[in-house]
Amino acid sequence: MKKDYSKKLLLPGHNACAGCGQLVAVQAVMRGLNENTIVSNATGCLEVTSSSRNQSAWNIPWIHTLFESSAPVASGILAALKKQKIKNMPTVVVQAGDGGTFDIGFGQVSGMWERNERILYICYDTEAYSNTGIQASGATPYGASTTTTPNGEKSIGSTQTKKDMIGVALAHGLKYIAQSTAGFPDDITRKVKTALEIDGPTYIQILSPCMPGWKIGTDEGVSMGKLAAETGLYPLLEYREGKLVSSNIKTGFIAKPVTDYLKTQGRFKHLKEEDLQTIQKIANENIVRYQQK
Repeated sequence: MKKDYSKKLLLPGHNACAGCGQLVAVQAVMRGLNENTIVSNATGCLEVTSSSRNQSAWNIPWIHTLFESSAPVASGILAALKKQKIKNMPTVVVQAGDGGTFDIGFGQVSGMWERNERILYICYDTEAYSNTGIQASGATPYGASTTTTPNGEKSIGSTQTKKDMIGVALAHGLKYIAQSTAGFPDDITRKVKTALEIDGPTYIQILSPCMPGWKIGTDEGVSMGKLAAETGLYPLLEYREGKLVSSNIKTGFIAKPVTDYLKTQGRFKHLKEEDLQTIQKIANENIVRYQQK
């Protein structure tokens, strides 16, 4: 029996890696949207894998933009829609990776938020430039080995601190900000639906495990997403009007040790005990910072 894909917003036929954490997250996002949606998609894995030459896996209006241009293109789309005075106004959505969000498009994202435009911005955070060779980005965590922060006898990999984009969004006064991981698809869908109710700019950041970048198996993307939240390294969060209203870290939260999360990822296999303790400290600080009282 032939399947009916007419109502799916992202169709089968993309060429992402088997088990790709980003595609798990994207499908969860699409379940929270509807057909009356226009997407501005930055260059990256999602664009490349879903729009091979002469093909597209998208079943909604979708435009590929440059790394840095997804936010201003979305602003232009919204302005054009307003000019036409369309009654049933489509939802305008930006999709970008951490490279296009934390780094190359950082200033443009800030400008869009300053204009207070009703655009949902979704960042699929793979913690590196996954599409162009696993180079370090502003989202790369401490200790991770990338092609531009290689591990060796005198290096642990990345020595930087992951940029706090949630904090940046809070500083811009966004009314709704959320964080999730590919380990919790229903949580992602719910947060997308919530964002659509907000009159103004909204931001959702989703940890999206990358098989070649993280050096994990094709069946480990979802489990890595769960462990990221359960260790406190990447909590599930919601902010409304600048206040934390939801977190998986509640009073009495018992975190799993970060080694549970790190030990199966090839990008962390070189770390020594003192390095693991440094990462455990980061998780402990998150648990204090993001605990929902």
